[in-house]
Amino acid sequence: MNDLQSAVARAADQAGSHSTAPALLLQAAAALGKLAELANAATEGGRRPFRIPPNWEPELAELAYLVYLLADQTAVDIDATVRALAGRVSDAAVDLRAQAVDGRDSGWLS
Repeated sequence: MNDLQSAVARAADQAGSHSTAPALLLQAAAALGKLAELANAATEGGRRPFRIPPNWEPELAELAYLVYLLADQTAVDIDATVRALAGRVSDAAVDLRAQAVDGRDSGWLS
């Protein structure tokens, strides 16, 4: 567990705000909905280019906080898991570039 995940868990402990995994999933979905609402309003329903709207940062932080709490409640080392995923994505991108250079363009879905 990294420092940020530990800090989130400590804050939740101090506030007595731990929830069950299903409850945290609902809270995360609601937080994502708030971000979507901000993006929708900022783009006037997709008619304008996206610019980071006011309140974006705290709403995004709330979503991240909930993801860290969910990881804590389900015994997931989110730092290690996300780093592993980033490595797989990076490796896949390198492989796709090599295939394209070799003329073996099989696309993203192969």
